[in-house]
Parts: sequence; C-alpha cells; structure tokens
Amino acid sequence: MNQQQSNQSFLTIPSAIVIAGAIIAISIIWINKPIKNTNDSETKAGQQTTQNITINLSPVTTNDHILGNPNASIKIIVYSDPSCPYCKIFSPIMSEIMKKYGPTGNVAEIYRHYPLDKPDASGNILHPNAGNESQALECVASLGDNDKFWAYENKMYSQNTTGTEGLNQKLLPIMAKDIGIDISKFNECLKSGKSKEKVEADYTSGVNAGISGTPTSFFVLDKPISDVTEKYITDLLIQYRIPKEMLLTVNDRKVIVMSGALPKQFVSGLIDILIRN
Repeated sequence: MNQQQSNQSFLTIPSAIVIAGAIIAISIIWINKPIKNTNDSETKAGQQTTQNITINLSPVTTNDHILGNPNASIKIIVYSDPSCPYCKIFSPIMSEIMKKYGPTGNVAEIYRHYPLDKPDASGNILHPNAGNESQALECVASLGDNDKFWAYENKMYSQNTTGTEGLNQKLLPIMAKDIGIDISKFNECLKSGKSKEKVEADYTSGVNAGISGTPTSFFVLDKPISDVTEKYITDLLIQYRIPKEMLLTVNDRKVIVMSGALPKQFVSGLIDILIRN
C-alpha cells in the first residue's frame, strides 16, 4: 500500500487502486506550467476546487530512463517503488501499453524512483528494502544500457513477494546475471552506494511534484487538450465508473496526473483519446 510522504504536499493523491471491477478511485488533474508548491493548496481527493493547482514536475531529460520515442507527443512519467504491490500490478500493464503504442512513436514511458523507505511521522518505514532495490536498477543501468535497465525492471517487478519487505535481496545479483550483467561489478556497485544519489534525486523530484504514494503517473502532452478531448475523457471516466468529482481542470491542461494501478483498458482508452487530441 501507499503512504503520504509529506504534510507539505499541495495535493493528496489516492494512495492505491484495487482493480476489482467495481468503482475505481482515481484522481485526474490537468496542470498548468510548473511553479513552486505552496503550503495552502492541499486538495482532498474528490473535492471540487477553484484553486490553481500547479506542480514542479521535472522535465524529461537524457538522464531519465526512457522506453520508446524520447520525442513522443505523450510521455508517461511513472514514479514507482519496487517493493510496492500496486506497482507490481501496474508495471506489466505499462509493458503491454508500450508494446502496443511504443512502435508508433506516439508514446514513451519514463521510469523514476520513488522508494517508500523513509520513516513516517511515527518512525515507521513502509518498504525498507525499496531504496536498495531502486539502487540495483541504477547499477544495472550504469553497467549495461537502456535495454538492460528495462529488462531488469521487468524481471524485478515480475517477482512474487509478500508483505512489505519486497524482494529477497539475494535475488538482486542473480537477476542481474540473468540479463547479462557482470555479477561482480553489480555487487561492487550496489555495495558502494554510488547509485543512491540518482535514486534520491528522483525521489526529491517526486516530492516536489506533490506525490504522496506509488505508483503515480504523469501524462505529459505536447499540447493542451481541447474541449472535445475533455468531453471524451469525461465519458471514459463514466464508462469506468470513476466519479466525475475526481476530475479537476486547470489552466493550460498539458499534464494529466493519475494515481494507482490503472486498468490496461482505461490507459489504452485514454491514450487513444489523447492521440486524437
């Protein structure tokens, strides 16, 4: 499950979504150009607001892990935690989405780390091994290439886990070896902690963007959505029994924010609508 990471967050996003065929609780927000967060702009999920909700979302750069066309008109930035059970649901869904839309050049996926390994106000840590697992992903990226990173990500997220501990940490080098990474160099990289800085940088960017849980996805568009597109998205929300009160529109409408393990059919339907925008 997810947890709130900061009382300073300008936005409370629903922590996780159970795909059970009933009502899918999800928030969608169209965002104006990023500016600094303010402490008085928190909005509860499902509550209408007239405030200008803006986020400081870091732009996609060559330092990101990108699957698909870097110049795609729809970039899906996913903040994820390897120990999060809902992330393990959503990762293969995104893999299927990218198999369908990646070759068209219209959609790209960007992976960013958001390990929930920080103590909350009571000192509790939700996923104590998530930071180490995120660093393992970065070690593979540094020792291999972009394809190796995504192969390792797919392998890591496909592992069955229970509880909040995440993977058996002894599996990390074994999985790295399975995809062709030198196991000695991998172990040396992970032990050194040199990947921690990149993981923490991603995490901080997520905090700045107002994230409160995982997975959280940002659909970054190359142009604002039209009024017609807005109606189609509203119809899609109705189709999936998502309350319209969960939808807020703000200013230039070039970013859509979603939280939870979204159903593949919903993501695919949304992308089809955005491609026609």
